[in-house]
Amino acid sequence: MKHGFRSSQIRRRTVGLSMKKRAGFTIVELVVALAIMGIAVSVAIPGFSRWLPGYRLKAAATHVYTSMQSAKMFAIRDSTDWSVCFSIDFEAFLFKRAGIAVSEPKPTWMPSHYKDVVFGYGNATDSIPSSGSPPATAVTFPYSDPYYEVTFNARGLANAEGYVYLQNEKNATYAVGVLTTGLILMRKWTGTEWE
Repeated sequence: MKHGFRSSQIRRRTVGLSMKKRAGFTIVELVVALAIMGIAVSVAIPGFSRWLPGYRLKAAATHVYTSMQSAKMFAIRDSTDWSVCFSIDFEAFLFKRAGIAVSEPKPTWMPSHYKDVVFGYGNATDSIPSSGSPPATAVTFPYSDPYYEVTFNARGLANAEGYVYLQNEKNATYAVGVLTTGLILMRKWTGTEWE
C-alpha cells in the first residue's frame, strides 16, 4: 500500500508542471557544469605533469627489482646460475642462464619502456653503503666485458654486492641492489639520505 501512495504523490507533484520543468538540465546548467569541469582539469594537468616523471622512475626501479627477483627464483628452480647483466652504453639489461644469454625473459631496454629514465645517480650525494661521496658509477656490480653482472646460484645467493642507480630528467634517484645473501633492495634518495 505504501508503494502506491508514494507514486501517486509523485504524480500529483509533476502533473501541473510544464514539460520544460520536468526535463533534465537546462543549457545554462550544462554550460556552468562544463566550465567547472574545465577549470578543474586545467588545475589538475600541471600537478599530473609534475607527478609523472617520479612515477616513471619508480616503475623502472620496480621493474629492475622484480627482474632481479625473477633471476634469483629461476636460479633456485633450475639449480643453475642465473645472471642479470646491465649495459650502461645501451641503457639495457638482459638475463643469462649458466653464462649464456637467454631470449626469455626478453632483454629490457629502459628508454623504450620508461621515458626519460636512464642509468645514473642524479642528485644523490652519497653512495650505498654510505661513504660520504656520490657513487663511482651508475652500476656497481662487477664488470665482465661488456656487462656489469650479478649472478644468483642455486641457493639464491649472489656472487657480489652492488647497486644499479636509476635517475630521471629531474635528477631524482632510485637504487636497486643485491646483498651476497641474495637479499634484493630498492631504495630512494630523499635529497639527504637513502630511504
